[in-house]
Amino acid sequence: ALAAALVYCVTATFFSGGFLAGSAAVPIMTLLIAFLGWVIGAYSRRYLRGEVGQLRFTIAFLATLAAVSAVAASTNLGVLIAAWAASSVGLHHLLTFYRERPAAIIVAHKKFLASRLAEALLIIAAVLLYNEWGTLDIAATIAHAQPGMDLPPAAGVAVVLIAVAALLKCAQLPLHGWLIQVMEAPTPVSALLHAGVVNLGGYVLIRLAPLIAASITAQTLLVVVGGLTAALAGLVMLTRITIKVRLAWSTCSQMGFMLLECGLGLYDLALLHLVAHALYKAYAFLTAGEAVSDSLTRRLIAPAGQDIALQMPWGRVLALPIAWVLAAGSAVFWQQVFGLPQVPWIATVLLACGLATVFWTPAREPWNNARGVLALLAGAQLYIGWHWVMTEALGVATFPPDFVLACSALLLFIALYVAQIALSTSRSATANSVLYDWIYAGLYLDERFTRLTFRLWPVHTK
Repeated sequence: ALAAALVYCVTATFFSGGFLAGSAAVPIMTLLIAFLGWVIGAYSRRYLRGEVGQLRFTIAFLATLAAVSAVAASTNLGVLIAAWAASSVGLHHLLTFYRERPAAIIVAHKKFLASRLAEALLIIAAVLLYNEWGTLDIAATIAHAQPGMDLPPAAGVAVVLIAVAALLKCAQLPLHGWLIQVMEAPTPVSALLHAGVVNLGGYVLIRLAPLIAASITAQTLLVVVGGLTAALAGLVMLTRITIKVRLAWSTCSQMGFMLLECGLGLYDLALLHLVAHALYKAYAFLTAGEAVSDSLTRRLIAPAGQDIALQMPWGRVLALPIAWVLAAGSAVFWQQVFGLPQVPWIATVLLACGLATVFWTPAREPWNNARGVLALLAGAQLYIGWHWVMTEALGVATFPPDFVLACSALLLFIALYVAQIALSTSRSATANSVLYDWIYAGLYLDERFTRLTFRLWPVHTK
Protein backbone atom coordinates (compact mmCIF):
# COMPACT_ATOMS: atom_id res chain seq x y z
CA ALA A 1 0.00 0.00 0.00
CA LEU A 2 2.81 2.42 0.84
CA ALA A 3 4.66 1.69 -2.40
CA ALA A 4 1.44 2.11 -4.37
CA ALA A 5 0.77 5.46 -2.73
CA LEU A 6 4.21 6.75 -3.73
CA VAL A 7 3.87 5.38 -7.27
CA TYR A 8 0.48 7.04 -7.64
CA CYS A 9 1.90 10.42 -6.65
CA VAL A 10 5.02 10.28 -8.81
CA THR A 11 3.43 8.81 -11.94
CA ALA A 12 0.45 11.17 -11.76
CA THR A 13 2.87 14.07 -11.80
CA PHE A 14 5.05 12.89 -14.69
CA PHE A 15 2.26 11.61 -16.94
CA SER A 16 0.32 14.87 -16.65
CA GLY A 17 3.41 16.98 -17.28
CA GLY A 18 3.27 18.50 -13.82
CA PHE A 19 6.98 19.25 -13.47
CA LEU A 20 6.91 20.88 -16.90
CA ALA A 21 3.95 23.06 -16.07
CA GLY A 22 6.08 26.01 -15.03
CA SER A 23 4.66 26.27 -11.51
CA ALA A 24 6.83 25.66 -8.45
CA ALA A 25 3.70 24.72 -6.52
CA VAL A 26 3.32 21.51 -8.55
CA PRO A 27 6.48 19.64 -7.44
CA ILE A 28 6.20 20.99 -3.90
CA MET A 29 2.62 19.80 -3.57
CA THR A 30 3.32 16.46 -5.23
CA LEU A 31 6.23 15.64 -2.92
CA LEU A 32 4.14 16.76 0.06
CA ILE A 33 1.32 14.40 -0.95
CA ALA A 34 3.73 11.51 -1.45
CA PHE A 35 5.28 12.04 1.99
CA LEU A 36 1.94 12.41 3.77
CA GLY A 37 0.53 9.37 1.95
CA TRP A 38 3.49 7.30 3.09
CA VAL A 39 3.25 8.41 6.73
CA ILE A 40 -0.55 8.19 7.04
CA GLY A 41 -0.60 4.88 5.16
CA ALA A 42 1.92 3.33 7.53
CA TYR A 43 -0.04 4.59 10.52
CA SER A 44 -3.36 3.31 9.17
CA ARG A 45 -1.94 -0.17 8.58
CA ARG A 46 -1.26 -0.48 12.31
CA TYR A 47 -4.31 1.51 13.42
CA LEU A 48 -6.82 -0.63 11.49
CA ARG A 49 -5.17 -4.01 11.96
CA GLY A 50 -7.93 -6.54 12.57
CA GLU A 51 -10.75 -4.31 11.30
CA VAL A 52 -13.23 -6.06 9.00
CA GLY A 53 -13.17 -3.23 6.48
CA GLN A 54 -9.39 -2.71 6.32
CA LEU A 55 -9.16 -3.70 2.64
CA ARG A 56 -12.06 -1.40 1.78
CA PHE A 57 -10.30 1.40 3.65
CA THR A 58 -7.02 0.82 1.81
CA ILE A 59 -8.69 0.93 -1.60
CA ALA A 60 -10.55 4.15 -0.77
CA PHE A 61 -7.41 5.66 0.76
CA LEU A 62 -5.28 4.98 -2.33
CA ALA A 63 -8.02 6.16 -4.67
CA THR A 64 -8.32 9.43 -2.74
CA LEU A 65 -4.56 9.85 -2.73
CA ALA A 66 -4.40 9.26 -6.48
CA ALA A 67 -7.14 11.83 -7.10
CA VAL A 68 -5.40 14.41 -4.91
CA SER A 69 -2.16 13.76 -6.81
CA ALA A 70 -3.98 14.32 -10.10
CA VAL A 71 -5.31 17.65 -8.80
CA ALA A 72 -1.78 18.67 -7.87
CA ALA A 73 -0.23 17.66 -11.18
CA SER A 74 -2.92 18.44 -13.75
CA THR A 75 -2.20 21.05 -16.41
CA ASN A 76 -5.80 21.10 -17.67
CA LEU A 77 -8.60 22.78 -15.76
CA GLY A 78 -11.16 20.16 -16.80
CA VAL A 79 -8.97 17.30 -15.58
CA LEU A 80 -8.31 19.22 -12.35
CA ILE A 81 -12.04 19.61 -11.68
CA ALA A 82 -12.72 15.93 -12.40
CA ALA A 83 -9.87 14.83 -10.12
CA TRP A 84 -11.02 17.19 -7.39
CA ALA A 85 -14.51 15.66 -7.56
CA ALA A 86 -12.99 12.16 -7.49
CA SER A 87 -11.02 13.01 -4.35
CA SER A 88 -14.25 14.13 -2.71
CA VAL A 89 -15.98 10.87 -3.63
CA GLY A 90 -13.09 8.82 -2.27
CA LEU A 91 -13.09 10.87 0.92
CA HIS A 92 -16.82 10.25 1.29
CA HIS A 93 -16.17 6.50 1.48
CA LEU A 94 -13.47 7.08 4.09
CA LEU A 95 -15.71 9.30 6.20
CA THR A 96 -18.42 6.63 6.18
CA PHE A 97 -16.04 3.80 7.04
CA TYR A 98 -18.20 2.99 10.09
CA ARG A 99 -21.48 2.77 8.21
CA GLU A 100 -23.41 1.71 11.28
CA ARG A 101 -22.85 5.06 12.99
CA PRO A 102 -25.63 7.57 12.19
CA ALA A 103 -23.45 10.57 13.09
CA ALA A 104 -20.87 9.57 10.46
CA ILE A 105 -23.58 9.26 7.78
CA ILE A 106 -25.15 12.61 8.64
CA VAL A 107 -21.89 14.54 8.60
CA ALA A 108 -20.74 12.89 5.37
CA HIS A 109 -24.08 13.87 3.86
CA LYS A 110 -23.49 17.53 4.73
CA LYS A 111 -20.01 17.37 3.26
CA PHE A 112 -21.38 15.65 0.14
CA LEU A 113 -23.85 18.48 -0.50
CA ALA A 114 -21.24 21.22 -0.04
CA SER A 115 -18.80 19.45 -2.35
CA ARG A 116 -21.36 18.86 -5.10
CA LEU A 117 -22.32 22.53 -4.98
CA ALA A 118 -18.68 23.55 -5.31
CA GLU A 119 -18.14 21.20 -8.25
CA ALA A 120 -21.23 22.53 -10.03
CA LEU A 121 -19.78 26.04 -9.72
CA LEU A 122 -16.43 24.83 -11.05
CA ILE A 123 -18.06 23.21 -14.09
CA ILE A 124 -19.93 26.43 -14.88
CA ALA A 125 -16.68 28.37 -14.50
CA ALA A 126 -14.86 25.99 -16.86
CA VAL A 127 -17.61 26.34 -19.48
CA LEU A 128 -17.46 30.13 -19.28
CA LEU A 129 -13.67 30.17 -19.60
CA TYR A 130 -13.72 27.76 -22.55
CA ASN A 131 -16.38 29.80 -24.34
CA GLU A 132 -14.34 32.95 -23.77
CA TRP A 133 -10.83 31.73 -24.69
CA GLY A 134 -11.32 28.34 -26.35
CA THR A 135 -9.01 26.40 -24.02
CA LEU A 136 -8.90 24.82 -20.59
CA ASP A 137 -5.12 24.51 -20.46
CA ILE A 138 -4.11 26.20 -17.22
CA ALA A 139 -1.01 27.93 -18.62
CA ALA A 140 -2.91 29.21 -21.66
CA THR A 141 -5.85 30.34 -19.55
CA ILE A 142 -3.86 32.35 -17.01
CA ALA A 143 -1.85 33.91 -19.86
CA HIS A 144 -5.00 35.87 -20.78
CA ALA A 145 -4.94 37.60 -17.39
CA GLN A 146 -2.61 40.52 -18.03
CA PRO A 147 -1.61 42.82 -15.13
CA GLY A 148 -3.64 46.02 -15.14
CA MET A 149 -6.23 44.72 -17.61
CA ASP A 150 -9.84 43.93 -16.79
CA LEU A 151 -11.14 40.45 -17.48
CA PRO A 152 -14.01 39.98 -19.94
CA PRO A 153 -17.37 39.77 -18.10
CA ALA A 154 -17.78 36.02 -18.61
CA ALA A 155 -14.24 35.32 -17.40
CA GLY A 156 -14.77 37.61 -14.42
CA VAL A 157 -17.87 35.63 -13.41
CA ALA A 158 -15.91 32.39 -13.84
CA VAL A 159 -13.13 33.59 -11.54
CA VAL A 160 -15.65 34.54 -8.84
CA LEU A 161 -17.25 31.09 -9.13
CA ILE A 162 -13.83 29.48 -8.69
CA ALA A 163 -13.24 31.57 -5.57
CA VAL A 164 -16.64 30.56 -4.15
CA ALA A 165 -15.89 26.90 -4.90
CA ALA A 166 -12.57 27.19 -3.07
CA LEU A 167 -14.38 28.66 -0.06
CA LEU A 168 -16.84 25.76 -0.07
CA LYS A 169 -14.14 23.11 -0.45
CA CYS A 170 -12.06 24.67 2.35
CA ALA A 171 -14.99 24.54 4.81
CA GLN A 172 -15.45 28.26 5.25
CA LEU A 173 -18.35 29.95 7.01
CA PRO A 174 -21.22 29.24 7.11
CA LEU A 175 -20.75 25.79 5.49
CA HIS A 176 -17.97 24.74 7.84
CA GLY A 177 -19.79 22.39 10.21
CA TRP A 178 -18.98 19.14 8.43
CA LEU A 179 -15.25 19.67 9.00
CA ILE A 180 -15.80 20.01 12.75
CA GLN A 181 -18.04 16.96 13.06
CA VAL A 182 -16.26 14.25 11.05
CA MET A 183 -14.66 12.74 14.14
CA GLU A 184 -16.58 9.47 13.72
CA ALA A 185 -14.09 8.49 11.00
CA PRO A 186 -10.83 6.70 11.89
CA THR A 187 -7.94 8.93 12.93
CA PRO A 188 -5.96 8.37 9.67
CA VAL A 189 -8.94 9.76 7.76
CA SER A 190 -8.87 12.92 9.89
CA ALA A 191 -5.14 13.28 9.24
CA LEU A 192 -5.61 12.87 5.47
CA LEU A 193 -8.56 15.25 5.38
CA HIS A 194 -6.97 18.04 7.39
CA ALA A 195 -3.46 17.69 5.96
CA GLY A 196 -3.99 16.83 2.31
CA VAL A 197 -7.56 17.32 1.07
CA VAL A 198 -9.22 20.36 2.63
CA ASN A 199 -6.31 22.63 1.61
CA LEU A 200 -6.68 21.84 -2.11
CA GLY A 201 -8.77 24.99 -2.49
CA GLY A 202 -5.79 27.14 -1.58
CA TYR A 203 -3.54 25.17 -3.92
CA VAL A 204 -5.91 25.67 -6.86
CA LEU A 205 -6.00 29.41 -6.17
CA ILE A 206 -2.19 29.48 -6.17
CA ARG A 207 -2.15 27.71 -9.55
CA LEU A 208 -4.66 30.25 -10.92
CA ALA A 209 -3.08 33.26 -9.21
CA PRO A 210 -3.05 35.64 -12.24
CA LEU A 211 -6.77 35.06 -12.79
CA ILE A 212 -7.62 35.70 -9.13
CA ALA A 213 -5.42 38.80 -9.06
CA ALA A 214 -7.30 40.19 -12.07
CA SER A 215 -10.67 40.09 -10.26
CA ILE A 216 -11.14 42.50 -7.37
CA THR A 217 -14.49 40.85 -6.63
CA ALA A 218 -12.88 37.44 -6.14
CA GLN A 219 -10.13 38.96 -4.01
CA THR A 220 -12.64 40.79 -1.84
CA LEU A 221 -14.67 37.61 -1.38
CA LEU A 222 -11.59 35.65 -0.29
CA VAL A 223 -10.43 38.36 2.12
CA VAL A 224 -13.83 38.94 3.72
CA VAL A 225 -15.02 35.33 4.04
CA GLY A 226 -11.56 33.91 4.73
CA GLY A 227 -10.75 36.61 7.26
CA LEU A 228 -14.04 36.30 9.14
CA THR A 229 -13.70 32.51 9.19
CA ALA A 230 -10.14 32.74 10.48
CA ALA A 231 -11.23 35.13 13.23
CA LEU A 232 -14.37 33.32 14.37
CA ALA A 233 -12.94 29.81 14.14
CA GLY A 234 -9.83 30.93 15.99
CA LEU A 235 -11.96 32.29 18.83
CA VAL A 236 -14.15 29.19 18.96
CA MET A 237 -11.05 27.01 19.19
CA LEU A 238 -10.01 28.83 22.38
CA THR A 239 -13.29 27.84 24.05
CA ARG A 240 -13.08 24.10 23.28
CA ILE A 241 -11.34 21.48 25.38
CA THR A 242 -11.76 18.33 23.24
CA ILE A 243 -8.45 17.76 21.45
CA LYS A 244 -9.66 16.67 18.02
CA VAL A 245 -12.43 19.29 18.00
CA ARG A 246 -9.86 21.99 18.77
CA LEU A 247 -7.72 20.70 15.90
CA ALA A 248 -10.71 20.78 13.55
CA TRP A 249 -11.57 24.38 14.45
CA SER A 250 -7.89 25.21 14.04
CA THR A 251 -7.96 23.80 10.50
CA CYS A 252 -11.05 25.84 9.68
CA SER A 253 -9.30 28.97 10.93
CA GLN A 254 -6.04 28.22 9.13
CA MET A 255 -7.84 27.60 5.84
CA GLY A 256 -9.49 31.00 6.21
CA PHE A 257 -6.09 32.54 6.87
CA MET A 258 -4.64 30.86 3.76
CA LEU A 259 -7.50 32.04 1.53
CA LEU A 260 -7.15 35.55 2.92
CA GLU A 261 -3.48 35.47 1.91
CA CYS A 262 -4.52 34.46 -1.61
CA GLY A 263 -7.00 37.34 -1.70
CA LEU A 264 -4.20 39.72 -0.74
CA GLY A 265 -1.92 38.40 -3.50
CA LEU A 266 0.52 36.81 -1.02
CA TYR A 267 0.72 33.49 -2.84
CA ASP A 268 4.20 32.66 -1.60
CA LEU A 269 2.99 33.05 1.98
CA ALA A 270 -0.12 30.98 1.16
CA LEU A 271 2.07 28.17 -0.22
CA LEU A 272 4.27 28.25 2.88
CA HIS A 273 1.13 28.21 5.01
CA LEU A 274 -0.22 25.22 3.08
CA VAL A 275 2.95 23.15 3.48
CA ALA A 276 3.48 24.01 7.15
CA HIS A 277 -0.16 23.40 8.05
CA ALA A 278 -0.24 20.05 6.25
CA LEU A 279 2.83 18.75 8.05
CA TYR A 280 1.75 20.06 11.44
CA LYS A 281 -1.86 18.89 11.21
CA ALA A 282 -0.92 15.39 10.07
CA TYR A 283 1.42 15.12 13.06
CA ALA A 284 -1.18 16.59 15.43
CA PHE A 285 -3.93 14.15 14.49
CA LEU A 286 -1.69 11.10 14.39
CA THR A 287 -0.41 11.91 17.88
CA ALA A 288 -3.75 13.10 19.30
CA GLY A 289 -3.99 10.00 21.48
CA GLU A 290 -0.88 11.07 23.38
CA ALA A 291 -1.99 14.67 23.89
CA VAL A 292 -3.85 14.05 27.15
CA SER A 293 -0.92 12.32 28.85
CA ASP A 294 1.48 14.97 27.54
CA SER A 295 -0.75 17.74 28.90
CA LEU A 296 -0.92 16.10 32.33
CA THR A 297 2.85 15.68 32.35
CA ARG A 298 3.43 19.35 31.52
CA ARG A 299 0.98 20.38 34.22
CA LEU A 300 2.81 18.28 36.80
CA ILE A 301 6.23 19.70 35.98
CA ALA A 302 5.09 23.31 35.35
CA PRO A 303 6.94 25.75 37.64
CA ALA A 304 5.11 27.68 40.30
CA GLY A 305 3.64 30.96 39.10
CA GLN A 306 3.18 29.72 35.54
CA ASP A 307 -0.17 31.51 35.29
CA ILE A 308 1.14 34.92 36.30
CA ALA A 309 1.05 36.02 32.65
CA LEU A 310 -2.73 35.64 32.74
CA GLN A 311 -2.85 38.60 35.11
CA MET A 312 -0.62 40.83 32.97
CA PRO A 313 -2.39 41.41 29.60
CA TRP A 314 -0.35 44.54 28.79
CA GLY A 315 2.71 42.41 28.15
CA ARG A 316 0.75 40.54 25.54
CA VAL A 317 -0.61 43.74 24.01
CA LEU A 318 2.93 45.09 23.56
CA ALA A 319 4.08 41.79 22.07
CA LEU A 320 2.35 42.52 18.74
CA PRO A 321 4.05 45.85 17.92
CA ILE A 322 7.40 44.44 19.08
CA ALA A 323 6.91 41.43 16.80
CA TRP A 324 5.99 43.69 13.86
CA VAL A 325 9.05 45.92 14.36
CA LEU A 326 11.32 42.86 14.36
CA ALA A 327 9.64 41.29 11.32
CA ALA A 328 9.44 44.50 9.27
CA GLY A 329 12.96 45.51 10.29
CA SER A 330 14.31 42.15 9.15
CA ALA A 331 12.58 42.51 5.78
CA VAL A 332 13.97 46.02 5.26
CA PHE A 333 17.46 44.90 6.28
CA TRP A 334 17.60 42.05 3.77
CA GLN A 335 16.16 44.24 1.04
CA GLN A 336 18.54 47.16 1.57
CA VAL A 337 21.72 45.24 2.33
CA PHE A 338 21.43 42.18 0.09
CA GLY A 339 18.90 43.29 -2.51
CA LEU A 340 16.29 40.66 -1.72
CA PRO A 341 12.78 41.32 -3.11
CA GLN A 342 10.55 43.61 -1.10
CA VAL A 343 8.17 41.92 1.34
CA PRO A 344 4.68 43.52 1.30
CA TRP A 345 3.91 45.39 4.50
CA ILE A 346 0.75 43.40 5.16
CA ALA A 347 2.81 40.20 5.01
CA THR A 348 4.99 41.47 7.85
CA VAL A 349 1.86 42.29 9.87
CA LEU A 350 0.41 38.81 9.36
CA LEU A 351 3.79 37.32 10.23
CA ALA A 352 3.91 39.38 13.41
CA CYS A 353 0.40 38.26 14.41
CA GLY A 354 1.47 34.66 14.03
CA LEU A 355 4.75 35.00 15.90
CA ALA A 356 3.79 37.45 18.66
CA THR A 357 2.62 34.68 20.97
CA VAL A 358 6.24 33.58 21.54
CA PHE A 359 6.38 36.55 23.96
CA TRP A 360 3.46 35.21 25.99
CA THR A 361 5.63 34.07 28.89
CA PRO A 362 5.51 34.67 32.65
CA ALA A 363 7.01 38.05 33.54
CA ARG A 364 9.30 36.55 36.20
CA GLU A 365 11.17 34.57 33.53
CA PRO A 366 13.13 37.17 31.50
CA TRP A 367 15.16 34.47 29.74
CA ASN A 368 11.94 33.31 28.10
CA ASN A 369 11.49 36.81 26.64
CA ALA A 370 15.00 36.73 25.19
CA ARG A 371 14.31 33.28 23.81
CA GLY A 372 11.08 34.64 22.31
CA VAL A 373 12.99 37.39 20.51
CA LEU A 374 15.38 34.83 19.03
CA ALA A 375 12.49 32.58 17.99
CA LEU A 376 10.66 35.46 16.34
CA LEU A 377 13.78 36.64 14.51
CA ALA A 378 14.43 33.11 13.30
CA GLY A 379 10.85 32.77 12.07
CA ALA A 380 11.06 36.10 10.23
CA GLN A 381 14.32 35.13 8.52
CA LEU A 382 12.86 31.81 7.44
CA TYR A 383 9.89 33.52 5.83
CA ILE A 384 12.07 36.14 4.11
CA GLY A 385 14.24 33.35 2.73
CA TRP A 386 11.15 31.44 1.58
CA HIS A 387 9.81 34.62 -0.06
CA TRP A 388 13.05 35.05 -1.97
CA VAL A 389 13.24 31.40 -3.09
CA MET A 390 9.61 31.29 -4.19
CA THR A 391 9.45 34.63 -6.00
CA GLU A 392 12.95 34.93 -7.46
CA ALA A 393 14.27 31.38 -7.84
CA LEU A 394 11.07 29.42 -8.54
CA GLY A 395 8.82 32.14 -9.92
CA VAL A 396 5.72 31.83 -7.73
CA ALA A 397 3.40 34.67 -8.71
CA THR A 398 2.90 37.45 -6.16
CA PHE A 399 0.85 40.59 -6.65
CA PRO A 400 0.68 43.92 -4.81
CA PRO A 401 -2.19 43.71 -2.34
CA ASP A 402 -5.15 46.02 -2.73
CA PHE A 403 -4.71 48.78 -0.15
CA VAL A 404 -8.30 48.73 1.11
CA LEU A 405 -8.32 44.95 1.44
CA ALA A 406 -4.94 45.03 3.18
CA CYS A 407 -6.18 47.60 5.69
CA SER A 408 -9.32 45.53 6.30
CA ALA A 409 -7.19 42.47 7.01
CA LEU A 410 -5.00 44.54 9.33
CA LEU A 411 -7.97 45.71 11.41
CA LEU A 412 -9.46 42.22 11.50
CA PHE A 413 -6.34 40.56 12.82
CA ILE A 414 -5.66 43.27 15.37
CA ALA A 415 -9.21 42.75 16.65
CA LEU A 416 -8.66 38.98 16.69
CA TYR A 417 -5.41 39.40 18.62
CA VAL A 418 -7.10 41.61 21.22
CA ALA A 419 -10.00 39.16 21.55
CA GLN A 420 -7.54 36.31 22.01
CA ILE A 421 -5.90 38.20 24.85
CA ALA A 422 -9.29 38.86 26.44
CA LEU A 423 -10.30 35.20 26.29
CA SER A 424 -6.99 33.99 27.69
CA THR A 425 -6.65 36.54 30.52
CA SER A 426 -10.26 36.62 31.80
CA ARG A 427 -11.34 33.01 31.62
CA SER A 428 -13.60 33.02 34.66
CA ALA A 429 -15.49 36.17 33.68
CA THR A 430 -15.68 35.34 30.00
CA ALA A 431 -16.92 31.81 30.54
CA ASN A 432 -20.03 33.14 32.29
CA SER A 433 -20.95 35.65 29.60
CA VAL A 434 -23.50 35.37 26.82
CA LEU A 435 -20.81 36.27 24.29
CA TYR A 436 -18.75 33.27 25.41
CA ASP A 437 -21.75 30.99 24.83
CA TRP A 438 -22.25 32.34 21.31
CA ILE A 439 -18.56 31.99 20.48
CA TYR A 440 -18.52 28.46 21.86
CA ALA A 441 -21.43 27.59 19.57
CA GLY A 442 -19.85 29.23 16.52
CA LEU A 443 -22.71 31.76 16.41
CA TYR A 444 -25.00 28.79 15.69
CA LEU A 445 -24.25 29.11 11.98
CA ASP A 446 -23.89 25.39 11.40
CA GLU A 447 -27.25 24.62 13.00
CA ARG A 448 -28.98 26.93 10.52
CA PHE A 449 -27.17 25.36 7.58
CA THR A 450 -27.96 21.85 8.83
CA ARG A 451 -31.68 22.54 9.06
CA LEU A 452 -31.68 24.07 5.57
CA THR A 453 -29.79 21.22 3.91
CA PHE A 454 -31.85 18.49 5.54
CA ARG A 455 -35.02 20.27 4.52
CA LEU A 456 -33.85 20.39 0.89
CA TRP A 457 -32.29 16.90 0.79
CA PRO A 458 -33.01 14.68 3.80
CA VAL A 459 -30.56 12.00 4.83
CA HIS A 460 -31.67 8.50 5.74
CA THR A 461 -29.89 6.44 8.38
CA LYS A 462 -30.62 2.94 9.53
